[in-house]
Amino acid sequence: MVRPGKIPFWSWPSVLRRNGIMGINSRNINLIFPLNPRSNYAMVDNKTLTKKLCESQLIPAPETYALIQRFGDIKKSIDLLFSLQRFVIKPTRGSGGRGVLAIANRKGNEFQNAKGELFSLEQIRYHISTILSGLYSLSGHPDHAMIEKLIEPHPAFKELTVAGTPDIRIVLYKTTPIMGMLRLPTKASRGRANLHQGAVGVGIDLETGITYGGGGWRDRFFDVHPDTGASINGIMIPNWINVLKTAIQLSRAIGLQYVGVDVLLDAEDGPLVLEANARPGLSIQIANRYGIWQRLNEININSPQYFEGHVSLGKKK
Repeated sequence: MVRPGKIPFWSWPSVLRRNGIMGINSRNINLIFPLNPRSNYAMVDNKTLTKKLCESQLIPAPETYALIQRFGDIKKSIDLLFSLQRFVIKPTRGSGGRGVLAIANRKGNEFQNAKGELFSLEQIRYHISTILSGLYSLSGHPDHAMIEKLIEPHPAFKELTVAGTPDIRIVLYKTTPIMGMLRLPTKASRGRANLHQGAVGVGIDLETGITYGGGGWRDRFFDVHPDTGASINGIMIPNWINVLKTAIQLSRAIGLQYVGVDVLLDAEDGPLVLEANARPGLSIQIANRYGIWQRLNEININSPQYFEGHVSLGKKK
């Protein structure tokens, strides 16, 4: 089992380099540019294309209820919402959780999120229109809105969930998982599993699927969830092998050699692909207290024994 290192949040650049910590320029020059063809970016930047790829490859993903492409489709989509009790509205080209509206319950003509906040029909209609106008898209260009099934978090995360759904980020190098973390929503992140918005990142041991080492949150390490007080160490991720297999399958289908795959763990359906990222962030190093360069050096030497001998992921046929 790979144990967390002792690298503090704040260190001199020379200390970080000696510990194999990767910076953004190094990531771009050595991994993103040479390994990820620009022509393949659209497959991950557009959630509709990612979802279609998952369907064609039989990779599990949340069910899509509707795709709204034009302002004229908004009325029809509002009518659809009255047949649903729980759903998510999200931009197809968004990032970082921006523009995502998760509805956990419907009360008459109003819709309620996991925090108990109520949204009127007019607010829902306005939110969809802002998505279509491109307010949350990566490029700022007009976008589409997707309505899909709201995930029911696995019971294993009951004490670690604050008004949102945890997800699992797997970073893969040439389709081999090299680092993973559990991302836990907090009050500060407003229920979003996004580290930049205040979620907690917890390192996961790739062999066992068990969290370790405390989580990185707001420039400090925590051994408990900052809101619930529940321990975030020693958590066994359910269906861990299938989580890894799902991430590997998508990375192979996308054709990117350095990619981050986000997986949700539904209480009924198990691992489901949330999205993929052609430019995975570097905060996963903080969550694991381990450098990506250090991990890459280990994987290049030991990957056949490490991944086939311990988790039996198998080879691409």
